[in-house]
Amino acid sequence: MKINLTTIYVDDQEKALAFYTDVVGFTKKNDFTNGPYRWLTVASPEDPDGTELQLAANDSPHGSAYQHALRAQNQPAAMFATSDIDADYERMNDRANFTMPPFDAPWSRVATFDDTCGNLVQLVQLKAWQ
Repeated sequence: MKINLTTIYVDDQEKALAFYTDVVGFTKKNDFTNGPYRWLTVASPEDPDGTELQLAANDSPHGSAYQHALRAQNQPAAMFATSDIDADYERMNDRANFTMPPFDAPWSRVATFDDTCGNLVQLVQLKAWQ
């Protein structure tokens, strides 16, 4: 068994798609609509058939409440693994608002950025990868 999909709620799906493809570097995987519902996912170009990230509209009270509760607690909505956090930080820093630049934690190196769509996202480089 493996994880196939994970979801984050976003304030604006078009804005989120642009951010996650143009700034983060993911690729659009699925994009289709059924009436007012839009199914939108991105994936890592390093693993295009791996786990997808659904960029779900926060247009329901529950989705919006969940997204805002995470943000109010300063809790990342997602965590992305990287093998070179400093290079990713340098690549993204002029186009992403990093709320926490890379720093050393006991077992990893960590940074956090705002995805411009209502979420905090954490980058993590495990020290075993260094």
